[in-house]
Amino acid sequence: MSLDAAQGLLACPVCAGALNVADRPASCRDGHRFDVARQGYLNLLGGPQPEHADTASMVEARARVLTSGAFHAVDAALARRTDRARTILDVGGGTGHHLARLLDTLPGARGVTLDISTAAARRAARAHPRAASVVADAWGTLPVRPGRFDLVTCVFAPRNMAAFARALTPSGLLVVVTPEPDHLASVRERHGLLGIDPDKDDRLLRSASGHFQPVARHRVRSVVDADAALVADLIAMGPNAFHGVPTEVEPLTTEISVSVWVFRPAQAQMF
Repeated sequence: MSLDAAQGLLACPVCAGALNVADRPASCRDGHRFDVARQGYLNLLGGPQPEHADTASMVEARARVLTSGAFHAVDAALARRTDRARTILDVGGGTGHHLARLLDTLPGARGVTLDISTAAARRAARAHPRAASVVADAWGTLPVRPGRFDLVTCVFAPRNMAAFARALTPSGLLVVVTPEPDHLASVRERHGLLGIDPDKDDRLLRSASGHFQPVARHRVRSVVDADAALVADLIAMGPNAFHGVPTEVEPLTTEISVSVWVFRPAQAQMF
């Protein structure tokens, strides 16, 4: 199924009309056409990717980390809170891992993963047979049809709250995963990596105001005994990679520590 999983869910980035992905190239009724890459993803960015997009080496490092099971507790927490979704939009979805794990628990559901990195999109295109991979800018007008998604997920990714609200059905959910202050603390301290903004929770709630109502917040923690290769990949998969990855790393014990926030559209009834 792959890209066909997005049928009826995508919008033309030029005119906002419905985008037909059943044929190749993908097209809208006004005749705007978009080629599907041979790797199976659809590029709707409309220009070159920015310099801050994840590189191929960053994507491969992230894939190894996720395959290791280090973030299994996060996947499990997402699955527990999204058991009714039939259509899912994963924004900043990277390799497509988190969307794929959700789809594994939701027979018959389908989803779209959006990322600004073409390297990520190539890998996401083969993440799951019911997941479509699309290159798009999360800060722009998302190329999706309004009110078509039961669930929007945003795991360590840019949060365009107005666009998320437009994408959701009135009864849909937004699930946002953010790092806690002690997330990967031992790795960050040992190697002098970027810190975590102490005001991140306030910024999240301010950005949600007017678009969403917070429903719940669940804190998820797990301990990871990381060998040297995994430590190197934990560094190489994130923005620190743009400043170089240490050549000498040692095994250490670190913690996955995140908050899983659940929001409803502001106009929806609380349950």
